[in-house]
Amino acid sequence: MPNTTITTGLGLLTAAALLAGCGSGAGEPKNTKPAYLGPISVGVYDGGNDDLLTAGLGKSGLGGAAPQPADPLKPTPAELRRIAIYNNYRAILDISPAGGYGTLYGPNVDARGVATTGEGKIPGTEYIAYSDDGSGRHNVTMMVQVPASFNPASACIVTGTSSGSRGVYGAIGSSGEWGLKNGCAVAYTDKGTGSGMHDLQNNTVHLQNGLRADAVAAGMTSNFTAAISPAERTAFNAATPNRFAVKHAHSQQNSEKDWGRFTLQAVEFAYYVLNERYGAPARDGVSRLRTLTPANTIVIASSVSNGAGAALAAAELDTRGLISGVAVGEPQVQLVPDSRLSMRRGNVTLAGTGRPLYDYTTLANLLQPCAALLSPATNVFNTINPAIAANRCAVLKAQGLVNGDTTAEQAAGAMAVLQAAGWQPESNDLQASHYSFATLPVALTYANAYGRFGVQDNLCGYSFAATAPATSPTPNVPVPVSAAALATSFGTGNGVPPTAGIAIVNNLSVGGPLLDAASLSAGNVQDYNSAGALCLRALVSGNSPAALRVREGIQPALRTANLQGKPALIVHGRSDTLVPVALTSRPYFGLNKMVEGQASKLSYIEVTNAQHFDAFLGFPGYGARLVPLHRYFIQAMDMMYAHLKTGAPLPGSQVVRTVPRGQVGSVANPITLANVPPIQLVPGAGDRITFGNNVVTVAD
Repeated sequence: MPNTTITTGLGLLTAAALLAGCGSGAGEPKNTKPAYLGPISVGVYDGGNDDLLTAGLGKSGLGGAAPQPADPLKPTPAELRRIAIYNNYRAILDISPAGGYGTLYGPNVDARGVATTGEGKIPGTEYIAYSDDGSGRHNVTMMVQVPASFNPASACIVTGTSSGSRGVYGAIGSSGEWGLKNGCAVAYTDKGTGSGMHDLQNNTVHLQNGLRADAVAAGMTSNFTAAISPAERTAFNAATPNRFAVKHAHSQQNSEKDWGRFTLQAVEFAYYVLNERYGAPARDGVSRLRTLTPANTIVIASSVSNGAGAALAAAELDTRGLISGVAVGEPQVQLVPDSRLSMRRGNVTLAGTGRPLYDYTTLANLLQPCAALLSPATNVFNTINPAIAANRCAVLKAQGLVNGDTTAEQAAGAMAVLQAAGWQPESNDLQASHYSFATLPVALTYANAYGRFGVQDNLCGYSFAATAPATSPTPNVPVPVSAAALATSFGTGNGVPPTAGIAIVNNLSVGGPLLDAASLSAGNVQDYNSAGALCLRALVSGNSPAALRVREGIQPALRTANLQGKPALIVHGRSDTLVPVALTSRPYFGLNKMVEGQASKLSYIEVTNAQHFDAFLGFPGYGARLVPLHRYFIQAMDMMYAHLKTGAPLPGSQVVRTVPRGQVGSVANPITLANVPPIQLVPGAGDRITFGNNVVTVAD
């Protein structure tokens, strides 16, 4: 048939093209793979020997000893996956039965909250791919888990962006578990952080499946390879042997600016996977149609910590209606400045929209060791060395950062500065343990990330390496990492050294590089490397070229709090010492009300006696004083799902007043429902969190 031009209301088409289009299904909404996705690997799990939630370990296995590979030097991808799921699940939850594991939460607790006698294994299919621009420099890991219970007639998707700097399984124990139990597909991403560790001495890297490979051979399939030339790497290794580059710190991508975009990409990946499985056949007999769409699918943006911040960022960016609602826990979220807002609790008022993460973390990194000396007897799980901390106090006094002539007065001054900056009094006794386990790793990682510094920059004199034991002939010096530790690092690592056998090193220690906590400052004084802490702080308070780079990198990570009218729930623990409520969730709630006005559907739930790391509840002193925030994350997810599915009302903003478990001797009492009362749909007058005249008022 000859080509004949036909005029239609849509323009000019050839008859041949028109007829061919009719025959091939032109105009049909075909399901197409997003261009940014690479090859997709698929794993099918039967729910017996292996499964989506527990990697075959079940409730008992997750609560037991860590799984080990048959050959410690040659773990298989399946073994690495199991180790990763085990460690990531336990990293954000208290796994002790007395703390609620197996009764209030855990694989055996079903979607209705009923503790069953089963192991909670969930069969289904897992899809994994990289998101990249074709350069191999991003390689953001995306994963979609589709449980066998998924029902396309009642379709739902839950996002599971990783918390902290974790890999793609980082949200398996939070939004991942909730989604799988409720028959939802879960859209995960490591958001450009994750398990990428480049061993510069031996030039090996992680692959997507966790195996180690030569960096040159891996090429663009590497999870992360540092941007360093062979000549630069040779010189770097000669000057600083046995060092590592880590993806979040050293990718030079400043991935946080894109966490919302990556979360939306994970949702798009989920839609692609689901429509390939459940979409109606296209007329060509080969393709599938986009049958599942936002019009018939519930999508909850969720996760905790950094993953929660990514969910909020995704909701702000979403202009296509991909996200139906938001339910998050303890979000690490930074806001654009707005001096009109203030927050009031009791007789304390804090002006503005909080502080950027790097600002308050470097402040804590400076002050926490000294502040820990205010009341050592009441500190929870205190591992601070008092003599070294006293030396830090002396440095702070010399720098004019605290007042007082005695160490006790300086410690009181340091704690007062922290409280004035926004930490709640309930965090006082947690400052010491947070310094020991979290503060410096976060400050150092984000300094590198925001400034887009490379590993060869050795920012502020820090580097990452394994170090010799304190009992060795050459204690605390950088050494080659254990081959077994490196082989399993995909499963054991959390993306932020110290992790997987890699520690933080002070390259500038007197006498040569040493483990940072044991390093020596000028005069052979131990003061927790005050010079390094001051250098990190100067990157936010100073005006050096490096400081300007860091502050420039912070700007695109600031959020607007404009959720575009999406229903949202935020739960956060009042005692959070890593991500203080007054610097994050409280101002987010207030700015959202300012930006959206009457269109706002955000409720904020603040939980007393709850803090950032539920996994810390297993530490001495934590379990007796604090309750699991995860209990309230689950309830928030349940409430949001009911709201989106049936129109059930969302709760008003409120303070939930929990009851500490207490202890007998040194053992915390078993938790009961009386310790963790539920979120109320209508809070009492004395528990309300309100907004008016640009003021957030939080019940004391």
